Amino acid sequence: MNGLRLLGTGRALPKQALDNDAMTRFVDTSDEWIQTRTGIRQRYFCTEGETATTLAVEAARMALERAGIGKSEIGCLLVATSSGEYVMPSTACLVHSALGLDPDIPVMDVGAACAGFLYAVETARALMIAGHGRYALVVGTEQMSHLLDMADRNTCVLFGDGAGAAVFALDPDGEYTSVCGTRGDMAIRVGGPRRAQPMAMDGQSVFRFAVSTIPQCVEQLLLKAGRALEEVDWVVCHQANQRIIDASVRRLGVPAEKFYKNLDRYANTSAASIPIALDELCEQGRLKAGMRLIMVGFGGGLTWAGVMMRA
Repeated sequence: MNGLRLLGTGRALPKQALDNDAMTRFVDTSDEWIQTRTGIRQRYFCTEGETATTLAVEAARMALERAGIGKSEIGCLLVATSSGEYVMPSTACLVHSALGLDPDIPVMDVGAACAGFLYAVETARALMIAGHGRYALVVGTEQMSHLLDMADRNTCVLFGDGAGAAVFALDPDGEYTSVCGTRGDMAIRVGGPRRAQPMAMDGQSVFRFAVSTIPQCVEQLLLKAGRALEEVDWVVCHQANQRIIDASVRRLGVPAEKFYKNLDRYANTSAASIPIALDELCEQGRLKAGMRLIMVGFGGGLTWAGVMMRA
């Protein structure tokens, strides 16, 4: 099987951190209201000069350095984002230019909302199998703050800005199992015909979707791979809401410690949340080579994706 190995990770955050009390400047809310419903304590918002692109470049440079891979060795670059500065050029093209990567490689954005990083990982693997190098750089980056209606307390307190990146190697003997899916649904939407409308979300519909999708993805991955959940060291879900993760843990009947959580510090960073969590696990020495990992993303579209592999 052509699997993947994780060689290096990185993350980048804006300079400005806003705790829940700071959000009361924008909307009628409170620290207690936000924490009780979401588990979020703070988030990061971009300030002048910071964008999804600048964050992506910083995270990517860190991942390349930690992977020990020269930029000339990268065979493809995928950037998962829903909040890039331009329709054209893609955020991936801007990152490619800033990093000075080889011009003869495929580079593109992947738009699958909060499942985007895993869609990008799946696409990068396919590109490498097709002959586009042995190493892929995959980035999830978001500037969600510029998509928000800061008068809507049901959405503006939930999201944050950030980027995470990972370098993967194609491993002919490596483990790799994936699932992806889509259900056309307007429960989350941004833009519209004039591309000007801020984010709107049907929170209850998204919650119901998420608490059924996470266990379903995990069970499908285990069935396809012929594994038991006890053989998995870490489950890293998209970091959207504490109650979503807790409900998924109960449905699967596993120890909560197996599910990594950091949304209290970053809020929902959409496509960046899984790679940011991966970088934290690696930096803390808690995700070691050979450990089996499940990642599950879900979000607007509605989209979902799951990947099981070894670190």
